Amino acid sequence: MQGDDAELTAAVRAAQGGDETAFRTVYRTVHPRLLGYVRTLVGEAEAEDVASEAWLQIARDLERFTGDADRFRGWAARIARNRALDHIRMRGRRPAIGGDESELAGHAADADTAGEALEALGTGQTLALIAQLPQDQAEAVVLRVVVGLDAKSAAGVLGKRPGAVRTAAHRGLRRLAELVTAGGGRQIADAAPGQRQSHTGAGGANASAGVTQLRARTQKDM
Repeated sequence: MQGDDAELTAAVRAAQGGDETAFRTVYRTVHPRLLGYVRTLVGEAEAEDVASEAWLQIARDLERFTGDADRFRGWAARIARNRALDHIRMRGRRPAIGGDESELAGHAADADTAGEALEALGTGQTLALIAQLPQDQAEAVVLRVVVGLDAKSAAGVLGKRPGAVRTAAHRGLRRLAELVTAGGGRQIADAAPGQRQSHTGAGGANASAGVTQLRARTQKDM
C-alpha cells in the first residue's frame, strides 16, 4: 500500500471512530476527484449539490463501511453515482461535463497512475472534451484516471464487468486523443469562454501527446 493510501485508510478508520479531524482529512483527500466524477454525470452547475448529498450519505453510513483506501474510493464513487442518477432521473436529461478541472490538480501521489493521468488531462483542457464521449466511455475514463480506481473497482461502481470497463476506458482515451488532434482546442474555447487556452502549434502537439501517453499508461494498468 502506498503512503497516501495508508494515510487515507488510517483516516477513514479514525473517522469511523468519531474523529472529526480525520473525517475532514478524508473529505479533503477524496472530494476533489469525486466532484470531478459527479460533473461527468450532472454537469458543472449541479455537481456541488449532488456531491454534497453524496457526502451526507457517506457520513451517515461510514460506520458500516469496511475496507482500505481503494475500497473506500469505490464505495464513495458508487454512492455519488447513485445520487447523481437520482438527480438525472428527476431532470430527465444528461448534462454535458463542464467546469474547471484545476480543483483536481495536485491531489494525487506523484507516482500513481491517476496523478500522471491528471497531468495529461489538464494539458489542453482535455477534461472538457470528455463531454463529447458516450456516457459509458466518459464514466470509465473519469473513474479510472480521475477518481483513481482500478478496473475491478470501477466495474463495481458501474455494475459492469472489469473487461467492459477496460474496453470503454481504452476507447474513450483513444477518442480523446483524436479530438485533441482534430482541433479539440477550438471546440473547448467555444464551449468554455472563461477557460480558453491556445492549442495550436506546439501546445496542440503536447496535448495530443499527453493523451496518447495517458492511454498507454492506463492500458498498461488495466
